[in-house]
Amino acid sequence: MQTGKIGVTTENIFPVIKKFLYSDHEIFLRELVSNAVDATQKLRTLAGFGEFKGETGQLDVRVTIDREAGTLTVSDSGIGMDAADLDRYINQIAFSGAEEFLAKYKDSANNIIGHFGLGFYSAFMVARKVVVESLSYREGAEPVRWECDGSPEYTMGPGSRTTRGTDIILYIDDDNRQFLEQARVDALLRKYCRFLPVPVVSGKEEEWKDGKMQPTDRDKVVNATAPLWLRKPAELTDDDYLAFYRELYPGQDDPMFWIHLNVDYPFTLTGILFFPKLKDNFEVTKNRIQLYCNQVFVTDSVEGVVPEFMMLLQGVIDSPDIPLNVSRSYLQSDSAVKKISGYITKKVASRLSDLFAADRAAFEGKWDDIRIFIEYGMLTDEKFCEQAMKFLLLRDTAGRYFTLDEYRTLVEPAQTDRSGDTVYLYTTDPEAQHNYIEAATARGYDVLLMDGRLDSHFVGLLEQKLEKTRLVRVDSGSVDALIDKGDRKAVDLTPLQIGELTTVFRSQLPEVKKAQFMVEFEATGAASLPAMLTQNEFMGRMKAMAAMQPGMDFYADLPDSYNLVVNTEHPLVKRIAADASAALDASVKPLAERIDTDNAAISAVRAEAPDGKLTPDAEQRVAELEKSVADARAEQDKIVEAYAATQPVVRQLIDLALLQAGLLRGEALGSFVRRSVDLL
Repeated sequence: MQTGKIGVTTENIFPVIKKFLYSDHEIFLRELVSNAVDATQKLRTLAGFGEFKGETGQLDVRVTIDREAGTLTVSDSGIGMDAADLDRYINQIAFSGAEEFLAKYKDSANNIIGHFGLGFYSAFMVARKVVVESLSYREGAEPVRWECDGSPEYTMGPGSRTTRGTDIILYIDDDNRQFLEQARVDALLRKYCRFLPVPVVSGKEEEWKDGKMQPTDRDKVVNATAPLWLRKPAELTDDDYLAFYRELYPGQDDPMFWIHLNVDYPFTLTGILFFPKLKDNFEVTKNRIQLYCNQVFVTDSVEGVVPEFMMLLQGVIDSPDIPLNVSRSYLQSDSAVKKISGYITKKVASRLSDLFAADRAAFEGKWDDIRIFIEYGMLTDEKFCEQAMKFLLLRDTAGRYFTLDEYRTLVEPAQTDRSGDTVYLYTTDPEAQHNYIEAATARGYDVLLMDGRLDSHFVGLLEQKLEKTRLVRVDSGSVDALIDKGDRKAVDLTPLQIGELTTVFRSQLPEVKKAQFMVEFEATGAASLPAMLTQNEFMGRMKAMAAMQPGMDFYADLPDSYNLVVNTEHPLVKRIAADASAALDASVKPLAERIDTDNAAISAVRAEAPDGKLTPDAEQRVAELEKSVADARAEQDKIVEAYAATQPVVRQLIDLALLQAGLLRGEALGSFVRRSVDLL
């Protein structure tokens, strides 16, 4: 009997393993089963090279639970170990048993997991004692038993195993007795081992008998040894891919299409990525894509392996170049991982480009479901953005689809402004902005539909990427102001009339929560609406982005900014202006003249001051004049506001503009309805 201390650099290795080496205790089963598969694959390789001449027999891995004894056992019929192997590979923690093997058989053994060594000690996360019973494949080998109670002390001596292979027997501690439940163990095996290349047996198959599920004498194999992603695409049908998707994601709608990844240089990567139908109010989830290392499940948090926008996809990625146990910071900095990420981006873009080129109509039919993925990719990944510019589609309010080049050709003749910029008009809500769209299309303009969750960001990206191009929301100005061609009519009002009408309309604007209004005048034609609301383009974009992006609370808290645009060429507005002049000029004009005179006097006093510094007498004079101006303005506003309150047509025009913009609610809406009846 041999006793000794495990060769570690610290006496405290087991607390480190339990708490820090692995983030989740349940992966002990993945490590032990992976080691067993590794040993089995090694035997197959040796047999193939003629270095093992015996019968391989049934090669599987078995996971057995004995609840009475409190043990969980992982057994294999692989190469096994003798005392020297145990001493070398188990008692020396820093050594990986696969290194030497892979060096010798590197040309044919690249599918071996190669983690036999440190992973074994994950057993101590859940076990108070671990026993290894093993018999090497070598002729004349003697069985050996190794035992350790979780301290650096171990014992090793003659074993009892009579057939080639290894049993790892875990005496589960009281805190982890969940791992003695068959259902719990089976769930872990399905999670981590469902695609391992060697059959993994756990318990017996069950069947319905005598009114309940009862075990049979048939072994229950929990994994598929030849997963779809390792097969050649030419051998597979659409039904094969769909069946695999349904196995991975039961109960979900079928995907629209998929990409089969297969590369062996300069790194090894296989996998299948599926494009699900995406909801517009998407959330970037972290469990859509499953990462495997040689068919061993590693994680479904793949932030460092695929670009962020790819996490909207679903499927499987398998690469031996990504270690089983890595941190997120490792993934983000590892050069191989970066190459893999770049390849996946290129492959996905290429697949989308091929689909577009092969069947434009079918691509357009899928566009509404994949648009958010493509926009998200273009916003977050520059290389993908460059490739996506070729197959990006724009959709207009008539339901037509255009490439970027096609759309510029369509709108450039009619929608180029006085500075030579081509203006793309767009709507974020075709129902709420219907009248604005109607006015634009009546003018011969086309309007894009940009109502997606990301479009507030995406319009800015398009402006960056497209030369001499501006995107303007269709409700951000009157139809003449949207695309300024330099031929807008001047407003035919005197300064006095502008002042009077500004106060008339401004005083009748109701208070709207988190909204502020400015009054402006335009000559937009007798056939245009008498008044309309427009919303500041920049603020509209910022607030839309703030609604979905952390850190933009400043914009979210600002009030919405609207302009009440009054059409001075409409007959109703002309009548309002004429009536106001007739009623107000006599009392308002003297006040306006006083304001002008006092302002001129203020300017004269300031002009006489050397270097702009006023004397005390000059300061007093300016203060007196400014008070006179303020008093005159207040008196003027009082007179105009009193008059405006007697003009229901003014309030009616304002309410119609608010109603059109969806801002007339509550008491104001009720008043509008009653006033409409009275006016009728």
